[in-house]
Amino acid sequence: MPPLEITPVVGNSPHAHFVVSFPESILIASREDADQFKRRVMMQTLGSLYAQGKISGGFAAQVLECSLTEFYRLLTEYGFSVIDYDIEEQAYETQTSYDLANRLKTP
Repeated sequence: MPPLEITPVVGNSPHAHFVVSFPESILIASREDADQFKRRVMMQTLGSLYAQGKISGGFAAQVLECSLTEFYRLLTEYGFSVIDYDIEEQAYETQTSYDLANRLKTP
């Protein structure tokens, strides 16, 4: 595996920026232009960090300069789960939803 090159960029921004280099042939292989590929890499990185609990949805939305709702929409678009329940939480939420639906049906 070739070494990953990450280069800090110095500028006037209050946030640190880094450049991650990929071979140009990856654009051909992925059939994406540079902007599409950059967006996908950013979303995969932020989605992975969010899924691991390393960053919040609010922080990721700030990085993307979008609303939290838009970030959650993008997560699903890129294959990440917005709701991350363990088995017990999922069973509880499911049962609560069924109970509520039954109460709403009954006059």
